[in-house]
Amino acid sequence: MILRLNSRISVSRRLLTQQASINEKSLEYCATIVRQHDYENYLATLLLSRTLRSPALVVRAFNAEIARVQDQTTDPMTAALRLQFWQDAVGVIYEQNSASVPANPVTQELNKVCAAYKLPRRYVERLISSRTGLLKTKYFKSLEDVETYTENTVSTIYYLLLSIAGVANVHADHAASHLGKAQGIVNILRSVHVSNHHKTICLPMEVLMKYQVSQQSVLRGTDSENMRNVIFEIASRANSHLEKARKIEVPKICNQLFLPAIAVDKYLIKLQKKNFNVFDKSLLLGNPMLPFSLYYTRLLNRY
Repeated sequence: MILRLNSRISVSRRLLTQQASINEKSLEYCATIVRQHDYENYLATLLLSRTLRSPALVVRAFNAEIARVQDQTTDPMTAALRLQFWQDAVGVIYEQNSASVPANPVTQELNKVCAAYKLPRRYVERLISSRTGLLKTKYFKSLEDVETYTENTVSTIYYLLLSIAGVANVHADHAASHLGKAQGIVNILRSVHVSNHHKTICLPMEVLMKYQVSQQSVLRGTDSENMRNVIFEIASRANSHLEKARKIEVPKICNQLFLPAIAVDKYLIKLQKKNFNVFDKSLLLGNPMLPFSLYYTRLLNRY
């Protein structure tokens, strides 16, 4: 009888050890995805409190997987099918049917995070639907369209992080909205080179027309005074949102969640120094001082 009991205990311990190993590998996979495809946010996430770090990495890994769908294929149908996979996975997660969740490290971890922190379904699904919508429209008509898109794809990430941190505060939501728009607009400016490779225009058409800049000149990477005026107007909108976000008084825990504001600010300053020449090759280089800036700001509990 004692031997049987000891055998059962031994088996249970082995199963728990195996499960812990699987969980650790899934989290490592999520961290790797964020490090490879969203490095600046990865650095900021590493500085979060221990209780927030892992779930935040899972949310950012999920977002990174969705965001890079368009970079993985030039076929809209293939991209739509891949986004549908994530949409179906989220549907299964919120049906609380763990056995049917796809055997993908990101979906497995997202399932745990959604259950543990009661993440609002509308925010998780919004990350997918906004990318699906862009597949159909293929371009932004106005700067307001860009703001709507960045609200749905970047601000929404901050709403999810606030949910993880247990923050239900209208001022925090307001700051998250502005910061997300600022970061999203900067992401679009930084993606001009990538978009040119895919022969797509990510800059709003109305602004290009306002300064008489052709789509062909953007695709060719032609620098001009008019092109710099386009970038100045777009960058100014990003800076305006960043300033508004920083003026809002938020709960102290939010400061660590909003650390990516440092990277946004650094890019805008560098772009200004290059006289808003978005095609300047130096803008593609990473900032070696960013980790130190993030760490110092984290110590000051600012963003």
